[in-house]
Amino acid sequence: MEPLIITVAAVGAELSPEEQPNLPITPDELARDAAACREAGACIYHLHVRDSAGTPTMDVDVFRTARDAIVEATDLIVQFTTGGAVSDAPEDRIAPLELQPEMASLTTGTVNFGDEVFFNPLPLVREFHQRMVDMGVVPEFEIFEPGMIATAERVYEEHGSSHHKHFDFVLGVPGAMPAWPDAVEWLSSKLSDGATWSATGIGRHNFPVAATSVAVGGHVRTGFEDVRYIEPGKLVRSNRELVERVVAIGRDGGREIATPAQAREVLGL
Repeated sequence: MEPLIITVAAVGAELSPEEQPNLPITPDELARDAAACREAGACIYHLHVRDSAGTPTMDVDVFRTARDAIVEATDLIVQFTTGGAVSDAPEDRIAPLELQPEMASLTTGTVNFGDEVFFNPLPLVREFHQRMVDMGVVPEFEIFEPGMIATAERVYEEHGSSHHKHFDFVLGVPGAMPAWPDAVEWLSSKLSDGATWSATGIGRHNFPVAATSVAVGGHVRTGFEDVRYIEPGKLVRSNRELVERVVAIGRDGGREIATPAQAREVLGL
């Protein structure tokens, strides 16, 4: 099996500093967090950013400053979000792509997100994908429902794309696909030849999903965006703690832990 690529979704757009006192917000905090995650075994840093008040933002300058701080401190792949928060306008979500990150997330459809709706109709998916292709940014197709796999393949073919196809299955979001025991293996069986994938379970599903992904040859995402508790009633102390747990799961499953250089080779960066 390929070396295990670990992505850390370190910040997200929903978690507040009150809910997670160790949430990295400033560029210096993000750089220190990224360095600790890299030391623990992470390859990709999935980046949301906050303004000085801790409020989620898609401001291009804030992304630039955060990305530069992380790149100066580590050799991690920095993957921008284009999802932002459910309230962000499409023009704001797409704007940071002008910075040409190595990768960016792309949710390939509309999905219920708790009591809200994340709105990504097909024309918008096409627009985001084309912008990534034009800017030389490799998308990570975020899959919350099975139909999103077909949509990702559709826009890939429509645009005559040649970038590597990489997917991330996000399981357990209220209103979207649950983290059923067979979900990871079933979804991965629907991908085209040559595609790679990772999976993340939300909340208590994170580590079981990680173990399944390790066992069947996939990769893993973890981090504050997805996980609040390391065990029932015990708040996670750091993103590094989550990466260390996934590294242990990987090694128990006989997987080598990838370096960022190995991940870049696998992902065609």
